[in-house]
Amino acid sequence: MKAQATVLFDAPGPKARRNILLSNAVALAVVLVVVVLVLIQLNNQDQLAPDKWINALDANAWANYYLPGLQFTLQSSGIAVVTSLAFGLVFGFLRLAPFGPLRWISGVVVEFFRAVPVLVMMFFLYFFFSRIVAPAGLIDSSDAAYYGVIVGLTVYNGAVIAELVRSGVRSLPKGQREAAAAIGMTNNQSLRLVEVPQALTAMLPSLLSQFVVIIKDSALGYLIGFYELLQYSRQLGSGYSNILQTLVVAALIFIVINFILTWLASKLAGRLSSRTVGDTTPATSTTGVTVGQA
Repeated sequence: MKAQATVLFDAPGPKARRNILLSNAVALAVVLVVVVLVLIQLNNQDQLAPDKWINALDANAWANYYLPGLQFTLQSSGIAVVTSLAFGLVFGFLRLAPFGPLRWISGVVVEFFRAVPVLVMMFFLYFFFSRIVAPAGLIDSSDAAYYGVIVGLTVYNGAVIAELVRSGVRSLPKGQREAAAAIGMTNNQSLRLVEVPQALTAMLPSLLSQFVVIIKDSALGYLIGFYELLQYSRQLGSGYSNILQTLVVAALIFIVINFILTWLASKLAGRLSSRTVGDTTPATSTTGVTVGQA
């Protein structure tokens, strides 16, 4: 890496290093000033009072708000992980099918759900379940938001996983299919028995990173009335007039969960890199969404 760096740009000289050190010091000083000003403003608004933080961290907050909210968050996310994985595998296979029209139809479905923002999808599905499905007696009207969140997460992230499957198979060397053909396998057998298993192994870190997106996006459900961790935290903060404190606690919980999943994805990528000819490094798009290697 060091040799490549010296080729890409010249090593900074003494004057450049001094300028870099000075700019870093100035930036650090600016950040510290901003932090102090924010703390002073919060103190003036009585947001640093100990009782506000105690009410946001006591046993009542955890037993009646954070833990139930976390339970619904993990429950909806867990269901969405399973259903989006099933959706992604089915449409990923269809996008690799030898029949052209089937590939085209599945491609339209995948690209449509990838293009629609997940929040818009949740709103649409919420009205669908509350105005059409619930009056028909198929579900309880109070569960409309719950189903809207799960189905919205399923179709959006399932479309992303379908693209992961397609790109994961396409990233394999052509020799994999040629070797399968050499021992008498058809294209479908090669896809099912040779290419997709290797692609899935290479995709595991990216899939795990996509599960982080599912957990984060589940928080959008509070906008349609779904009671998950963020909604419970807002409810607790409204009762004790400490919304800032409860949202900070909820944010820390999300950060810990997502950090653990991201760390697992990184470790998994390292362990699997020698077990497949595909790329196991999770690739991140400019929008922050993990995608597969093309």
